[in-house]
Amino acid sequence: MEINTATPGLMEINNENKLYNPLFLSPILFFLSLLIWLKLSRNKKLNLPPSPPSLPIIGHLHKLGKLPHRSLRDLSFKYGSLMFLQLGQNPTLVVSSAESLKEMVKNYDTVFINKISTTAANIFFYGCKDLAFTPYGDYWRQIRKLCVLELLSVRRVHSFQFVREEEVDALVRKLDDAAVNGDVVDLTEMLMAVTTDIVSRCVISRKADQEDDSGGFNFGQLARRVMVLFTSLCFGDFFPLLKWLDHLTGFVSRLKSTFVELDSFFDRVIDEHKGKEALDGTKDFTSIILQLQKDGMVGVELTQDNIKAILWDMFAGGTETTSTTAEWAMTELLRNPNVLEKVQQEVRRVGENKSKIELSDINQMKYLKCVIKETLRLHPAVVFLVRRGTKETKHIKLENYDIPPETTVFVNVWAIQRDPKWWENPEEFSPERFENSGVDFKGSQDFQFIPFGCGRRDCPGMSFAIASVEYLVANLLFRFDWKLGDGLSADTLDLSENYGLTVNKKFPLRVRPIISKPSS
Repeated sequence: MEINTATPGLMEINNENKLYNPLFLSPILFFLSLLIWLKLSRNKKLNLPPSPPSLPIIGHLHKLGKLPHRSLRDLSFKYGSLMFLQLGQNPTLVVSSAESLKEMVKNYDTVFINKISTTAANIFFYGCKDLAFTPYGDYWRQIRKLCVLELLSVRRVHSFQFVREEEVDALVRKLDDAAVNGDVVDLTEMLMAVTTDIVSRCVISRKADQEDDSGGFNFGQLARRVMVLFTSLCFGDFFPLLKWLDHLTGFVSRLKSTFVELDSFFDRVIDEHKGKEALDGTKDFTSIILQLQKDGMVGVELTQDNIKAILWDMFAGGTETTSTTAEWAMTELLRNPNVLEKVQQEVRRVGENKSKIELSDINQMKYLKCVIKETLRLHPAVVFLVRRGTKETKHIKLENYDIPPETTVFVNVWAIQRDPKWWENPEEFSPERFENSGVDFKGSQDFQFIPFGCGRRDCPGMSFAIASVEYLVANLLFRFDWKLGDGLSADTLDLSENYGLTVNKKFPLRVRPIISKPSS
């Protein structure tokens, strides 16, 4: 449940430059380029990592392309696993190997522990009062403790199993109807809907697209609007001197007006929770946090804004990442019929004489777990871990290179997890590589496999995400056989990617479900 803040809006950067008068911008751009030149001149005194040729003002922004994880991996082949870029006014270190990452985490984890704070993050997360963006310190430690022990612990994850069961059952009923009619369905859309509803019910006890008591308000639509704005181009994030352009274009106004709607919604949710107790004894994240606040069980003061920031964090970090992983898992299984057959045999053997797979069955499905691990290796939902060095620290030594203070770090998870030094035939989908292997994704030892991050700032929601993906995929494989729609075959299925908050399929996965396991 990591929020991708690596390169928001980069795909749009070439579409914005026609909006402004060149004569008006020229003095500012000249001054900006002078500042960048002075900064680069100072950096030349340091032994920086290798760097590609750059352009005035924008530096290396043009090198990123539409799929930055692939562009930067290709550049690393020429310039090395540590590469220094200038993205606008942001000095940036790109880390593309497990060895470099291990040295950074083991020696400088607290130096590179903060995330970058974008304009959108500051607005939508109440001045970065959430877990994902708040700076390292006592508040962060207490909020992380709250999330790890009270919201996202294994015990708490299991307590929400009834939500997963109800939402997956609803999805299966829709697929049953489609199978009876011989329909082709958009599985991408269905997976996004079910994972969003699971997370939404766990956070606020309400489906995302369910209207609230005031009528007419749709949280799902609002959340999708926020996600689009979160990944839109913001000049100020790359060129602080040009942040006035974000006001001129109306971008900041759109952020703030959308935030007002989001804020008002969470205020109503919190007021509703304060006014009633859960009658069935179950509690969502909102009621848990409010009870801990009331009992004084949190080590720091939690204002209403703090609580709203944390709740939005839980939602934003857990929806698209989970659905993207499930989408890629089903895509790779359909591309690899032998793997699909093998994992279905296991799932159906464990679930024999049952109408559906239950949570207790999952631990018996060793090959299914390998399939999910291989999906996370080949298609990590969040392809970059993004951190920024602290101001207080002077330049550090990393592999004998000098890294200046306040350098932004891009850890290319996608490239590391396809590194042939660690993975045999790294571009192939082969779950067997995890059979009899101790490599795990917890981010403390195996730096070649880090889909949930690593170090102190790893993702606390990994148990929640894995439980949701495993249960969802297991039941889809148990209940149905699958055929690709639109005349596609395993050989012609398009794997093109779309870069955003996550890296998902560019084209929806359209399939025809076939009932294999009759309901009892």
